Amino acid sequence: MNFLKLTVIAAVMASATMGVKSATTDNSLQTPQVIAHRGFWKSEGAVQNSRASLKAALALGVYGSETDVWITTDGHLMVNHDPTFDGVRLQDESSDICTALTLGNGEKMPQLFEELAIVSESGSPTKLILEVKDHGNRTNDVRAAKAAVAAVRAAGLQDRVDYISFSTDACETIIAEDPDARVGYLKGGFAPAELHKKGYSSIAYHMNELRNNPAWVKEAHDLGMKVNVWTVNTPEEMAEMRDKGVDYITTDDPLTLISILEK
Repeated sequence: MNFLKLTVIAAVMASATMGVKSATTDNSLQTPQVIAHRGFWKSEGAVQNSRASLKAALALGVYGSETDVWITTDGHLMVNHDPTFDGVRLQDESSDICTALTLGNGEKMPQLFEELAIVSESGSPTKLILEVKDHGNRTNDVRAAKAAVAAVRAAGLQDRVDYISFSTDACETIIAEDPDARVGYLKGGFAPAELHKKGYSSIAYHMNELRNNPAWVKEAHDLGMKVNVWTVNTPEEMAEMRDKGVDYITTDDPLTLISILEK
Protein backbone atom coordinates (compact mmCIF):
# COMPACT_ATOMS: atom_id res chain seq x y z
CA MET A 1 0.00 0.00 0.00
CA ASN A 2 1.59 3.31 -1.04
CA PHE A 3 2.04 6.44 1.06
CA LEU A 4 -1.00 8.17 -0.44
CA LYS A 5 -3.30 5.28 0.45
CA LEU A 6 -1.89 5.14 3.98
CA THR A 7 -2.43 8.88 4.35
CA VAL A 8 -6.02 8.62 3.17
CA ILE A 9 -6.75 5.73 5.52
CA ALA A 10 -5.18 7.58 8.44
CA ALA A 11 -7.35 10.61 7.77
CA VAL A 12 -10.47 8.47 7.58
CA MET A 13 -9.53 6.73 10.82
CA ALA A 14 -9.31 10.03 12.64
CA SER A 15 -12.85 11.03 11.70
CA ALA A 16 -14.76 7.78 11.17
CA THR A 17 -13.83 6.07 14.42
CA MET A 18 -14.60 9.03 16.63
CA GLY A 19 -17.26 8.03 19.12
CA VAL A 20 -17.55 4.46 17.83
CA LYS A 21 -17.41 1.99 20.69
CA SER A 22 -17.07 -1.77 20.59
CA ALA A 23 -20.15 -3.71 21.62
CA THR A 24 -18.03 -6.57 22.93
CA THR A 25 -14.73 -7.25 24.64
CA ASP A 26 -14.45 -10.79 23.25
CA ASN A 27 -10.93 -10.81 21.82
CA SER A 28 -11.48 -14.33 20.43
CA LEU A 29 -13.50 -12.95 17.52
CA GLN A 30 -11.60 -12.91 14.25
CA THR A 31 -11.42 -9.55 12.52
CA PRO A 32 -13.70 -9.65 9.46
CA GLN A 33 -12.37 -8.95 5.99
CA VAL A 34 -13.45 -6.19 3.63
CA ILE A 35 -15.43 -6.54 0.41
CA ALA A 36 -15.73 -3.42 -1.75
CA HIS A 37 -19.32 -3.25 -3.03
CA ARG A 38 -19.31 -2.81 -6.82
CA GLY A 39 -15.59 -2.14 -6.54
CA PHE A 40 -13.94 0.83 -4.86
CA TRP A 41 -16.14 3.16 -6.87
CA LYS A 42 -15.59 6.20 -4.67
CA SER A 43 -11.99 6.41 -5.86
CA GLU A 44 -11.03 9.07 -8.38
CA GLY A 45 -12.11 8.33 -11.95
CA ALA A 46 -14.29 5.37 -11.00
CA VAL A 47 -18.00 4.61 -11.02
CA GLN A 48 -19.85 1.54 -9.80
CA ASN A 49 -18.96 -1.71 -11.58
CA SER A 50 -16.36 -0.08 -13.78
CA ARG A 51 -12.92 -1.32 -14.66
CA ALA A 52 -11.53 1.59 -12.67
CA SER A 53 -13.48 0.62 -9.55
CA LEU A 54 -12.19 -2.95 -9.77
CA LYS A 55 -8.60 -1.80 -10.24
CA ALA A 56 -8.92 0.55 -7.26
CA ALA A 57 -10.23 -2.30 -5.07
CA LEU A 58 -7.36 -4.50 -6.21
CA ALA A 59 -4.94 -1.71 -5.29
CA LEU A 60 -6.38 -1.59 -1.78
CA GLY A 61 -5.70 -5.30 -1.37
CA VAL A 62 -8.97 -5.99 0.46
CA TYR A 63 -10.47 -9.49 0.53
CA GLY A 64 -12.88 -8.94 -2.35
CA SER A 65 -14.33 -6.65 -4.98
CA GLU A 66 -18.00 -7.38 -5.62
CA THR A 67 -19.40 -7.20 -9.14
CA ASP A 68 -22.74 -7.97 -10.83
CA VAL A 69 -23.45 -9.79 -14.10
CA TRP A 70 -26.39 -10.18 -16.47
CA ILE A 71 -26.52 -12.52 -19.44
CA THR A 72 -27.32 -11.17 -22.90
CA THR A 73 -29.32 -12.85 -25.64
CA ASP A 74 -26.09 -14.08 -27.22
CA GLY A 75 -24.70 -15.50 -23.99
CA HIS A 76 -22.28 -12.77 -22.90
CA LEU A 77 -22.06 -11.61 -19.28
CA MET A 78 -22.34 -7.85 -18.87
CA VAL A 79 -21.20 -6.11 -15.70
CA ASN A 80 -23.87 -3.82 -14.26
CA HIS A 81 -25.99 -3.69 -11.13
CA ASP A 82 -29.39 -2.70 -12.45
CA PRO A 83 -31.30 -4.77 -15.02
CA THR A 84 -31.42 -1.75 -17.35
CA PHE A 85 -28.93 0.93 -18.31
CA ASP A 86 -29.90 4.02 -20.28
CA GLY A 87 -33.18 2.31 -21.14
CA VAL A 88 -31.51 -0.89 -22.38
CA ARG A 89 -32.67 -4.08 -20.63
CA LEU A 90 -29.47 -6.04 -20.67
CA GLN A 91 -30.86 -9.58 -20.72
CA ASP A 92 -33.06 -8.70 -23.70
CA GLU A 93 -30.27 -7.36 -25.91
CA SER A 94 -27.12 -8.59 -27.62
CA SER A 95 -23.62 -7.95 -26.31
CA ASP A 96 -22.95 -5.58 -29.23
CA ILE A 97 -25.65 -3.26 -27.99
CA CYS A 98 -24.62 -3.56 -24.34
CA THR A 99 -20.90 -2.99 -24.90
CA ALA A 100 -21.73 0.26 -26.72
CA LEU A 101 -23.21 1.70 -23.51
CA THR A 102 -21.09 4.37 -21.83
CA LEU A 103 -20.60 4.51 -18.07
CA GLY A 104 -20.46 7.74 -16.10
CA ASN A 105 -16.66 7.81 -16.15
CA GLY A 106 -16.47 7.42 -19.92
CA GLU A 107 -15.74 3.69 -19.98
CA LYS A 108 -17.81 1.34 -22.11
CA MET A 109 -19.77 -1.22 -20.12
CA PRO A 110 -17.42 -4.10 -19.27
CA GLN A 111 -17.95 -7.79 -19.77
CA LEU A 112 -17.04 -10.39 -17.18
CA PHE A 113 -14.10 -11.76 -19.17
CA GLU A 114 -12.51 -8.31 -19.04
CA GLU A 115 -12.80 -8.14 -15.26
CA LEU A 116 -11.37 -11.64 -14.96
CA ALA A 117 -8.42 -10.57 -17.08
CA ILE A 118 -7.83 -7.57 -14.80
CA VAL A 119 -7.85 -9.84 -11.75
CA SER A 120 -5.58 -12.36 -13.45
CA GLU A 121 -3.02 -9.73 -14.44
CA SER A 122 -3.03 -8.12 -11.00
CA GLY A 123 -0.59 -9.06 -8.29
CA SER A 124 -3.26 -8.25 -5.72
CA PRO A 125 -4.68 -10.93 -3.40
CA THR A 126 -8.16 -9.43 -3.82
CA LYS A 127 -10.81 -11.86 -5.05
CA LEU A 128 -13.70 -11.14 -7.38
CA ILE A 129 -17.01 -11.59 -5.56
CA LEU A 130 -19.24 -12.45 -8.48
CA GLU A 131 -22.96 -11.83 -8.11
CA VAL A 132 -25.05 -13.59 -10.72
CA LYS A 133 -28.10 -11.36 -10.84
CA ASP A 134 -31.60 -12.67 -10.38
CA HIS A 135 -32.99 -12.30 -13.90
CA GLY A 136 -36.56 -12.97 -12.82
CA ASN A 137 -36.72 -16.24 -14.72
CA ARG A 138 -35.07 -19.58 -14.13
CA THR A 139 -33.85 -19.99 -17.70
CA ASN A 140 -31.64 -16.93 -17.67
CA ASP A 141 -30.49 -17.49 -14.09
CA VAL A 142 -29.24 -20.95 -15.07
CA ARG A 143 -27.71 -19.67 -18.32
CA ALA A 144 -25.89 -16.90 -16.47
CA ALA A 145 -24.65 -19.23 -13.73
CA LYS A 146 -23.29 -21.76 -16.23
CA ALA A 147 -21.64 -19.02 -18.26
CA ALA A 148 -20.06 -17.52 -15.14
CA VAL A 149 -18.54 -20.82 -14.03
CA ALA A 150 -17.28 -21.49 -17.54
CA ALA A 151 -15.69 -18.03 -17.77
CA VAL A 152 -13.99 -18.37 -14.41
CA ARG A 153 -12.72 -21.84 -15.31
CA ALA A 154 -11.44 -20.65 -18.68
CA ALA A 155 -9.53 -17.86 -16.93
CA GLY A 156 -8.08 -20.33 -14.43
CA LEU A 157 -9.38 -18.23 -11.54
CA GLN A 158 -11.43 -20.72 -9.52
CA ASP A 159 -9.37 -19.82 -6.45
CA ARG A 160 -9.84 -16.08 -7.01
CA VAL A 161 -13.63 -15.96 -7.38
CA ASP A 162 -16.46 -16.35 -4.86
CA TYR A 163 -20.08 -16.48 -6.07
CA ILE A 164 -23.22 -14.93 -4.62
CA SER A 165 -26.80 -14.56 -5.85
CA PHE A 166 -30.35 -13.80 -4.79
CA SER A 167 -31.42 -16.68 -7.04
CA THR A 168 -31.33 -20.20 -5.61
CA ASP A 169 -31.46 -21.48 -9.19
CA ALA A 170 -28.25 -19.60 -9.98
CA CYS A 171 -26.54 -20.63 -6.75
CA GLU A 172 -27.40 -24.30 -7.06
CA THR A 173 -26.42 -24.37 -10.74
CA ILE A 174 -23.00 -23.03 -9.76
CA ILE A 175 -22.68 -25.71 -7.07
CA ALA A 176 -23.63 -28.40 -9.59
CA GLU A 177 -21.19 -27.06 -12.20
CA ASP A 178 -18.33 -26.68 -9.71
CA PRO A 179 -18.82 -28.46 -6.36
CA ASP A 180 -15.68 -26.77 -5.03
CA ALA A 181 -17.00 -23.26 -5.72
CA ARG A 182 -17.57 -20.92 -2.78
CA VAL A 183 -21.24 -19.96 -3.05
CA GLY A 184 -23.30 -17.67 -0.81
CA TYR A 185 -27.03 -16.96 -0.83
CA LEU A 186 -28.07 -13.31 -0.54
CA LYS A 187 -31.80 -13.11 0.00
CA GLY A 188 -32.08 -14.50 3.52
CA GLY A 189 -34.87 -16.55 5.01
CA PHE A 190 -32.89 -19.79 5.28
CA ALA A 191 -31.00 -20.95 8.33
CA PRO A 192 -27.38 -21.92 7.60
CA ALA A 193 -28.10 -25.62 8.13
CA GLU A 194 -30.69 -25.59 5.32
CA LEU A 195 -28.19 -24.14 2.86
CA HIS A 196 -25.31 -26.29 4.07
CA LYS A 197 -27.22 -29.43 3.08
CA LYS A 198 -27.35 -28.14 -0.51
CA GLY A 199 -23.65 -27.38 -0.75
CA TYR A 200 -23.57 -23.66 -0.01
CA SER A 201 -20.38 -22.50 1.67
CA SER A 202 -21.69 -19.25 3.15
CA ILE A 203 -24.62 -17.10 4.05
CA ALA A 204 -24.40 -13.59 2.60
CA TYR A 205 -27.26 -11.75 4.24
CA HIS A 206 -28.37 -8.19 4.88
CA MET A 207 -27.43 -7.02 8.36
CA ASN A 208 -31.08 -7.05 9.48
CA GLU A 209 -31.22 -10.78 8.87
CA LEU A 210 -28.43 -11.29 11.39
CA ARG A 211 -30.01 -8.88 13.84
CA ASN A 212 -33.22 -10.89 13.68
CA ASN A 213 -31.39 -14.23 13.82
CA PRO A 214 -28.31 -13.64 15.99
CA ALA A 215 -27.64 -17.37 16.45
CA TRP A 216 -27.04 -17.85 12.73
CA VAL A 217 -23.45 -16.60 12.84
CA LYS A 218 -22.45 -19.33 15.29
CA GLU A 219 -24.59 -21.91 13.47
CA ALA A 220 -22.84 -21.11 10.21
CA HIS A 221 -19.40 -21.28 11.79
CA ASP A 222 -20.18 -24.57 13.53
CA LEU A 223 -21.01 -25.98 10.08
CA GLY A 224 -17.76 -24.67 8.60
CA MET A 225 -19.58 -21.95 6.66
CA LYS A 226 -18.60 -18.30 6.28
CA VAL A 227 -20.79 -15.28 7.02
CA ASN A 228 -20.87 -12.24 4.74
CA VAL A 229 -23.07 -9.22 5.53
CA TRP A 230 -24.19 -6.37 3.24
CA THR A 231 -24.28 -3.39 2.62
CA VAL A 232 -22.70 -1.88 5.74
CA ASN A 233 -21.88 1.80 5.33
CA THR A 234 -21.89 3.64 8.66
CA PRO A 235 -19.14 3.37 11.29
CA GLU A 236 -21.70 2.27 13.88
CA GLU A 237 -23.01 -0.54 11.67
CA MET A 238 -19.46 -1.60 10.79
CA ALA A 239 -18.55 -1.91 14.47
CA GLU A 240 -21.80 -3.74 15.20
CA MET A 241 -21.25 -6.32 12.45
CA ARG A 242 -17.60 -6.74 13.41
CA ASP A 243 -18.69 -7.51 16.95
CA LYS A 244 -21.13 -10.15 15.74
CA GLY A 245 -18.17 -12.15 14.49
CA VAL A 246 -18.95 -12.15 10.77
CA ASP A 247 -16.22 -13.16 8.32
CA TYR A 248 -16.78 -10.54 5.62
CA ILE A 249 -18.35 -7.09 5.56
CA THR A 250 -19.49 -5.71 2.21
CA THR A 251 -19.44 -1.93 2.03
CA ASP A 252 -19.55 1.06 -0.31
CA ASP A 253 -16.93 2.71 1.90
CA PRO A 254 -13.96 0.34 2.23
CA LEU A 255 -11.58 2.99 3.58
CA THR A 256 -13.84 3.73 6.54
CA LEU A 257 -14.32 0.02 7.18
CA ILE A 258 -10.55 -0.55 7.08
CA SER A 259 -10.15 2.16 9.67
CA ILE A 260 -12.83 0.68 11.95
CA LEU A 261 -11.29 -2.78 11.74
CA GLU A 262 -7.75 -1.52 12.32
CA LYS A 263 -8.94 0.37 15.38
